[in-house]
Amino acid sequence: MTARSSDWKPLDFEGLKTGSLKDRPSKVAFDDFGRAWIPGESFAAFLDKLPRILASEQLRLAAAAFATAVEAGRTVILGMGAHPIKVGLNPILVDAIERGLLSGLALNGAGIIHDVEVALAGKTSEDVAAHLDGGTFGTARETAEFIHGAVASAYRKGSVGLGKAVGLRLIEENVPYARLSVLAAAARRGIPVTVHVAVGTDIIHMHPAMDGAATGALSHLDFKLFCRLVTTLKEGVFINLGSAVILPEVFLKAVSVARNMGFPLEGITTINMDFQRQYRTQANVVERPTMRTGKGIVLIGHHEIMLPLLIAAVLERLSKES
Repeated sequence: MTARSSDWKPLDFEGLKTGSLKDRPSKVAFDDFGRAWIPGESFAAFLDKLPRILASEQLRLAAAAFATAVEAGRTVILGMGAHPIKVGLNPILVDAIERGLLSGLALNGAGIIHDVEVALAGKTSEDVAAHLDGGTFGTARETAEFIHGAVASAYRKGSVGLGKAVGLRLIEENVPYARLSVLAAAARRGIPVTVHVAVGTDIIHMHPAMDGAATGALSHLDFKLFCRLVTTLKEGVFINLGSAVILPEVFLKAVSVARNMGFPLEGITTINMDFQRQYRTQANVVERPTMRTGKGIVLIGHHEIMLPLLIAAVLERLSKES
């Protein structure tokens, strides 16, 4: 019979079997603990004193993979949304390009908009809420005219993709803040920058100068170029910085193309850097491309902190190896 609730009695723990803490396996030991940083110590000392647990250990793994790839002359691709530009990371990205840390970059459509605005005016990031009610959001004339002019010229010539077309034009016109432009820096150094446009997502798509055929053709050429870059990622590194949808989707298709055409991607390391864990980035960047062939790393945190930290850690490692 089933006992009535009035018959339940507390369980007597007298017969519980116990073991020794000394013999029990544990996930954390004092050897893994962090150590206090002393003012005046080097950045390398700061990194070394971080706990060897969870995110700080992932940071070490990411920096090691990144630095190893650079040292060995392997491919390192940075894919990113526009937010890293909007939080002031262009000088760090430009420096990484000039130091030869990156083999290629991939941006979404918003990425070139904010990079061009920084290059033209030294500022970007419109207050959407303040301008949407009045119908003036996204109507800055110079941004659209500059990008669409570069697209139209490149489309007529039929020689370069969207990223290179805009980067070259920034250099040719000697815009006031070209030194802060990721696109211009990459064009100067001859590093591929691919731009992957989703029509209707960007403010310049609603301007009358928008040529959908030209934009689509240049962006499709950039996708083919990105696929070429991805074919060289054996023992290389792909970083997704702040793109929640477009770059993870583009990367997954490029991985499929590369493997379909017989290019090996063994030893690939993927690093996803964003504010939070999301399905698409976790699946399309961290897990699926590295399954049985590499490793995926997740670094969660604000871009304006995490990217400078990663780049600095890579430079520290490279300085020790040189």
